[in-house]
Amino acid sequence: MYAILSTVLLVLVGAATTAAARPDAGPLAGPNLPGFSHGTVSVQGGTLHYVRGGSGPPLILLHGWPQTWWKWAKVMPELAQQHTVIAFDLPGAGESSIPSGGYDKVTTAKRIREGVQRLGFTRVSLLGHDTGALVAYPYARDYPTEVVRMAVLETPLSGFGLEDLNGISFHLGLNQTAAPVPERLIDDEDVSTYLGWLFSGARYPDRIDQATFFRAYATGARRTAGYEYYRAFPADAANNQANAHKRLPMPVLAMGAQFAFGPLVANSFSQVGDDVRGVVAPDSGHWIAEENPAFLSACAKLFFGQPGVPAPRPELANCVA
Repeated sequence: MYAILSTVLLVLVGAATTAAARPDAGPLAGPNLPGFSHGTVSVQGGTLHYVRGGSGPPLILLHGWPQTWWKWAKVMPELAQQHTVIAFDLPGAGESSIPSGGYDKVTTAKRIREGVQRLGFTRVSLLGHDTGALVAYPYARDYPTEVVRMAVLETPLSGFGLEDLNGISFHLGLNQTAAPVPERLIDDEDVSTYLGWLFSGARYPDRIDQATFFRAYATGARRTAGYEYYRAFPADAANNQANAHKRLPMPVLAMGAQFAFGPLVANSFSQVGDDVRGVVAPDSGHWIAEENPAFLSACAKLFFGQPGVPAPRPELANCVA
């Protein structure tokens, strides 16, 4: 039986493009990855920072809270063997600019889509974790002809199960509380304590580069941007429920971790999609890309790869394209 409830107590959760590689990624971006370059692209409300590498069909990576693009660092080289991998910092996070509003997931999805199009892509696949999965959903729902495949990791969908968890982990309520309550409760010096507690709910906390994420949320403005994504949950739920008749036509990989949400992710997204494949990542907590990158890489390469490639072992069966 999946150890879901015990772990949920601790987790949940301009027209021109500048794409030149930089010698220094900066303190928020995390260390550079060999073979990948950093860039920024202008979108409505500011700029998006991204990291790009590889070649082939485009695969867009969207991180969750409290992280940045760097959460994908362990899987990006593997995925880049078959894809043009583009990992964005969500608006307000990492090195993306901080918009004055529009943290609902529909608006955020529009901004990510605008960034994708300015990079020259019109059809992409999406891989989102946590908040990033909540952004990937309206992108796929509202622009279904532009999304080939979508994978969502470690969150039920707002309006279809996420709200049922509000009373289980106190950070969900705290982050959704109106300003300035969390802003005044969590000062700069409190970041490592608060986020460190959150990461302690992982199966393998030492596999997460926590120090990079502490730095990424070390300023009040970045933390407020993160809270705004949570404060938008009720509006997200209402929008998702109102548009649930627009069922997802593309294949959806819904992955939960063995020691976190397990089958809850697939149970949720099955309510809005016609082809949802449930997968449980073994021996992992909420942060699958860092705790079990080998499994995620193997599954994603199958799911986003060529049809007909068989699964090498049974736990990857639902990952087959």
